[in-house]
Amino acid sequence: MVYEALLLLGIAFFAGLLFLGATGASPSGWLRHAFQVYLFLVIGLYLVGSWRRSGQTLAMKTWKLRLAGASGARITLRQAIVRYACAWPCLLLGGIGILYAPFDRERQFLHDRLAGTSIVSGEE
Repeated sequence: MVYEALLLLGIAFFAGLLFLGATGASPSGWLRHAFQVYLFLVIGLYLVGSWRRSGQTLAMKTWKLRLAGASGARITLRQAIVRYACAWPCLLLGGIGILYAPFDRERQFLHDRLAGTSIVSGEE
C-alpha cells in the first residue's frame, strides 16, 4: 500500500500541476471543490483502468498480485468502479476496510468483499 500511495502521489501531483496551470489560480471556493473532484476522477481513472486492463496496477505488478473476479475471471467495469468507490470510505474511516480482513473467512478487504473481487497471487 505504501508503494501504491507513492505512485498515486506522483499521479496526483502531475494532475494537479495540469489543473493549476489550466486555471491559473490557487483553488478556492467552488474551484477547490472542482479540484478535489478532478483528483478523485484522475486517480479513479488510473486505478479502474489498470484493474480492467490487466488486473494490476504498477505496484501490484511489482508484488506479483492481481485483482480477480469470481473464479479468477477478469473483473468487470462495474466491479472496478464499485471497488474504487468503496475503498475510499473503507480507508478514510480509520482503515476499517483493511481491519476487516483478519475477520473475513477469505481474508478479503471490505471493499473487495463489497465489489465481488479478490486479490490473488501471480501475474497474468
